[in-house]
Amino acid sequence: MSSGGRAAQLKHTGLRPGWTTGACATAATTAAYTALLTGDFPDPVTITLPRGHTPSFALAAESLTGGAAMAGVVKDAGDDPDVTHGALVRSTVRLLPPGSGVVFRAGEGVGTVTLPGLPLEVGEPAINPVPRRMMRDHVAEVAAAHGGTGDVEITISVDHGAEIARSTWNPRIGILGGLSILGTTGVVVPYSCSAWIDSIRRGVDVARAGGLTHVAGCTGSTSERTVASLYDLPEIALLDMGDFAGAVLKYVRRHPVDRLTICGGFAKLSKLAAGHLDLHSARSQVDKGFLADLARTGGAAEALAEEITAANTGLAALRLCEAAGVPLGDLVAARARDEALSVLRGAPVAVDVVCVDRAGVVVGRSEVAGPGALRRPEVAGP
Repeated sequence: MSSGGRAAQLKHTGLRPGWTTGACATAATTAAYTALLTGDFPDPVTITLPRGHTPSFALAAESLTGGAAMAGVVKDAGDDPDVTHGALVRSTVRLLPPGSGVVFRAGEGVGTVTLPGLPLEVGEPAINPVPRRMMRDHVAEVAAAHGGTGDVEITISVDHGAEIARSTWNPRIGILGGLSILGTTGVVVPYSCSAWIDSIRRGVDVARAGGLTHVAGCTGSTSERTVASLYDLPEIALLDMGDFAGAVLKYVRRHPVDRLTICGGFAKLSKLAAGHLDLHSARSQVDKGFLADLARTGGAAEALAEEITAANTGLAALRLCEAAGVPLGDLVAARARDEALSVLRGAPVAVDVVCVDRAGVVVGRSEVAGPGALRRPEVAGP
């Protein structure tokens, strides 16, 4: 694959960008429809993306039989750790009667929408709006160039897509049977984690559409289990925010729910307490000096504060405070809640924070605060 501006686009990072599943599906559709009208597959096939990139894609599979043509493109995610990197995205195109327009179908490995709240109707194939528009535009261009009507059925499939989808949010947000065909620009920017953040947003949308008033942003599976146990929350209320606390807070600010619980490991949430919205270890660090200052507000003696500053890890600092009877976990949870509320900027969302250790045991907890805050129920820890 190649594109005139691709190599330079991330030259300052040294990382190689890639292409979304939507771009791959568009390239495969363009090649298949061209072959259906002309008898020949363009290889490589060049498409135009929404921001003007013109990548070329080599075909990994092709067939022309009767009234259908199939072309396949292997997804190259560049240097991004994308679970769909290397997946074979296929498009099978069939002619429809004039006036039928473009009809999309989910083939093997592409999911179907089963819950409201997504930008697609229930029952529709999980091919997002921008990839649909890209495919429609390219079908129209091919039709104009080769005398077609542009009335086609497009079936997108992804080899092993159902298996790959188990590593995504799709089952949780009601996309069943496979992957989503995604992308708003067609370009995968390495380590932008845009797909993860988009999944967080869709999770909020699905929870709201399902009438839920309480959701939880969790840093991992251990915190998910803990918060679900504390509040008896259904799976669709659990947002796998990972390190992206800021993404959850900013989206909930624009799309409020009555209550947001943030639950995660003590060390990660100490970063939120210190004002960091990205909790990844490469982009924020546990500040033991900050923890020492916080412990002082909870009655820690100076000798203990110095031990906290010299501790190897955040969890080690917590254990020192537990032994001394200083509620560092609760202090971190309360400060993290206050930081969350500052990001929410007065949105009608009540917030509480739960800190856990690696075993999922609650080691810190805040009261609920914010507009319309509810009194925290007295629930025993797990």
